[in-house]
Amino acid sequence: MLAPDLPGHSQSAGPPLESIEAIAGWLLALMSAAGVDEASFVGHSMGSLIALEAAGQAPQRARQLVMVGTAYPMTVSPALLETARTDPFAAIDSVNALSHSTLAAKPSYPGPGMWLHGANRILMRRTQMGQRDANLFLTDFEVCNRYAGGLAAAERVACPATLVLGERDQMTGPKQTAGIAGALRARTITLPAGHALMTEAPDALLAALRGALDVVAS
Repeated sequence: MLAPDLPGHSQSAGPPLESIEAIAGWLLALMSAAGVDEASFVGHSMGSLIALEAAGQAPQRARQLVMVGTAYPMTVSPALLETARTDPFAAIDSVNALSHSTLAAKPSYPGPGMWLHGANRILMRRTQMGQRDANLFLTDFEVCNRYAGGLAAAERVACPATLVLGERDQMTGPKQTAGIAGALRARTITLPAGHALMTEAPDALLAALRGALDVVAS
């Protein structure tokens, strides 16, 4: 399994790439460098668009496409873009609040000592501070906002597709997926969570991913 940081994010050097198409090309080149001919593409939020575009750019290399916490188009409000431009840490706080469907997750969930809002907030802040030459939070928002090739990519996708959505997602609402789900002829799974499905519904998400990926093996 490959779970790479994108260029300019966390452990990966170099400047952040400025389009979904460029990032998907980078991902396919990474697969080639690692000797991986075929793969199942799984991504969350912005990563879901990258997975879609990669599966569209190289349909012969995609065994399965799973888009988690997704929407298309993945537009960002002008107010949030402006906040990200002028005060990215305030934008992080806003997104962090909107990403969770509750302020009161049960104690020590999903593991001992966990605090969902705090952990997500510090991860985003750390990633932002790790890129000294760019406003990474704004860059990623703009990348998502500009991406207009989703339906064209979906037409080229030849593998089975699954959408895994949070029923209370305020960032990428389930109603925003009808077009892309239809274009992909995708199966849709809805979980009781917000945008942060990985921490709000980890067991249910894992089960959904296993079920989706088993489609290829069966």
